[in-house]
Amino acid sequence: MSLKQVPLDAVHRALGAKIVPFAGYEMPVRYSSDLDEHNTVRNAVGIFDVSHMGEFILKGPGALDLIQRVSANDASVLFDGKVQYSYLPNDRGGVIDDLLVYRISENEYMLVVNASNIDKDWNWVNQYAPDYDVELVNVSDDMCLFAVQGPLAAKALQPLTNALLESMSYYTFEKTDFAGMANVIVSATGYTGAGGFEIYVSNHQAETVWNAIMEAGAPYGIKPIGLGARDTLRLESGYCLYGNDITDDISPLEAGLGWVTKFTHNFINSEALKQQKDQGIARKLVGFSMIDRGIPRGHYSLCTADGTVVGEVTSGTQSPTLGKGIGMGYVPAELSKPGTEIYVSVREKLLKAEVVKLPFLKK
Repeated sequence: MSLKQVPLDAVHRALGAKIVPFAGYEMPVRYSSDLDEHNTVRNAVGIFDVSHMGEFILKGPGALDLIQRVSANDASVLFDGKVQYSYLPNDRGGVIDDLLVYRISENEYMLVVNASNIDKDWNWVNQYAPDYDVELVNVSDDMCLFAVQGPLAAKALQPLTNALLESMSYYTFEKTDFAGMANVIVSATGYTGAGGFEIYVSNHQAETVWNAIMEAGAPYGIKPIGLGARDTLRLESGYCLYGNDITDDISPLEAGLGWVTKFTHNFINSEALKQQKDQGIARKLVGFSMIDRGIPRGHYSLCTADGTVVGEVTSGTQSPTLGKGIGMGYVPAELSKPGTEIYVSVREKLLKAEVVKLPFLKK
């Protein structure tokens, strides 16, 4: 299958980006170094082009009812300009995808889904759509998404808009003017734990908006940031990555998504998940930090002191901010309490680690 390119592919190549295949796209993994880019976002401001993400518009009086059917969180509590984190449960106990739900108006919503799952999610939601008075439009190929993240993001972006960025609450958005464009979605969301905004624009507006952000951010040291730093930033913040920590075959309750699983409404597989919650889960996704020197990587075995394999690493890295190895993985529930010692098998050596409460990086 041939890889897609984001609309600003030529811009990233001109900036010296290293391009790699990711989720069906050619994507910039880094421009300088992962460490430099990570620290730029933690301490100042960086811009990611994440235009590979998918966006679906749901319009009509049945839009909310459809969302309530296919997603586990309770979207009925949303108001205009509010965003919600949720997931699409499958009918066999796993997760089709995690996503964001945007309420644009009473009868219009936007779902933002992972790039690797666009077709799968689109087909899944459309399977249930005929039962509701709703029109679905897949605008994934028509929109660009820039994530401007870091503690200086609001200051860097404020000259470009009349929206009061500093006073925007987390997980809210505005349709507003931005860089001379009308009706741009500016969202106080992100996947780094560093604060900031996500900017949704049409493809034809993308290069103008990108250049405006780079120019406005220059006094604050803005740099383009690749997928390498995006992964270390999200892991330090304890955010799951679909395909690693969440999959079609892993229970959302085991994955720690009980907080967005609301049994106040009936959704796909809700009865089975409620039963699982009542009975208790056998394993849990935990965060752990290395005590011994070593870097945990995906699929490394998690063990007890005698070498008995009890799970595996789903995400792992060397934390640039903490200066040590950190990771996430599934362990039996009895080993999930913070402070529990576990071991990571690295090149046939057992390295000591400790289960810790997420996120790794405390606010």
